[in-house]
Amino acid sequence: MKLSLEQLSARMRQGETIPSRQTAQVALALSIPSILEQLVVTAMGYIDAAMVGHIGAEATASIGIVSSSTWLLHGVLVGLYTALSIQIAQYLGADRQDDARSVLRQAMLFNVILGVGAALFGLGISPFLPGWLGADPSLRANATAYFAIWSTALPFTMAMGMYTSILRAAGYALTASLISVLVCVLDAIFNFFLINPTRTLRGITVWGAGLGVPGAALGTALATVVGGLLALAILLLREGPLCIRKPAPWKITRSCLRNLLWVGGPLAGERAAISLAQVVVVRIVAGLGTVAIAANSLAVNAEGLCYMAGYGIQSAAVTLIGQAVGANRKDMAKRFAWLCTGLGMGVMALSGVGLWIFAPTLMSLFTTDAAVIALGAQVLRIEAWAEPMFGASIVASGAMQGAGD
Repeated sequence: MKLSLEQLSARMRQGETIPSRQTAQVALALSIPSILEQLVVTAMGYIDAAMVGHIGAEATASIGIVSSSTWLLHGVLVGLYTALSIQIAQYLGADRQDDARSVLRQAMLFNVILGVGAALFGLGISPFLPGWLGADPSLRANATAYFAIWSTALPFTMAMGMYTSILRAAGYALTASLISVLVCVLDAIFNFFLINPTRTLRGITVWGAGLGVPGAALGTALATVVGGLLALAILLLREGPLCIRKPAPWKITRSCLRNLLWVGGPLAGERAAISLAQVVVVRIVAGLGTVAIAANSLAVNAEGLCYMAGYGIQSAAVTLIGQAVGANRKDMAKRFAWLCTGLGMGVMALSGVGLWIFAPTLMSLFTTDAAVIALGAQVLRIEAWAEPMFGASIVASGAMQGAGD
């Protein structure tokens, strides 16, 4: 018999021994939609890179020079809102539905406060950022425009990420994935019309705004706005333990704020440390020229194809272990931790093999520049060796996060 997350949680609270086969089925049932969601998120990066890459190496480099900074700013927000979804998972595991709804309402308040604050910060530094990163003067105008437009959408980017992670914590992983799929499709549609000028395709005149690099940022921003509002609407309207229409206070509580600082703070710090390292790498690569910047940026996008499985399984681990800890079942938490970590290592080892074999093909999806393809393929084949242990670090850290550590 297949178990839902809600049934598993109830049986854990009752102290039942659950067969390994059933726990594995639940882990896979949560992992597959989460992997799909990560695939979609990666595809959005592919869409921007591929559509802009065919304009030329300079267009790709304009995005590449600020991409690590977008990861830094977004990563800090991810670390903070992940702490809220972990707390909700633990409350649901303990069958404390009123407390879970209270955290959801506080998450909405934090979304406005932190999202708007991050957007204003990004807009403030956007004119200076490309210069700080050592970008060639010819790249700075497009790089500034891209980062400024991307920053403006941060409240909605945070909303989409936070509310879909909360949906996963409540066992609605498929719903979260479908929202991401829709956003990916919209991103491609918006980019198609916003990046390219008006042109004739197979005898049909197709309108285009011809915005180039800023068009890629605007397309992604508009798609994210739709995704964030849709995820919020589902939480507002859906029946169940997190139904917002059920009574719960709107004030920020001391326990939620403490959780945000003691769990979200280290998570945000971890993301910031990784992203700062990437910023430094971009600053170093910038001195090697436009081709190097483009190859580095596109190789990172291509490697994201491997990451998607690890981060998808990590999301499942956070949910499962959070619910097990909430149900006071440390034995189940450990079982889920080992199960998910082994699964993540295995899947990322296989994706690393694919990365090695298809490195030139992956690079050619983004650009027609032979020099960028050759250099990027070299980078991918070096990175392929790291994938299994990188999978271990991604999923094992998710296991610790789910336990509130």
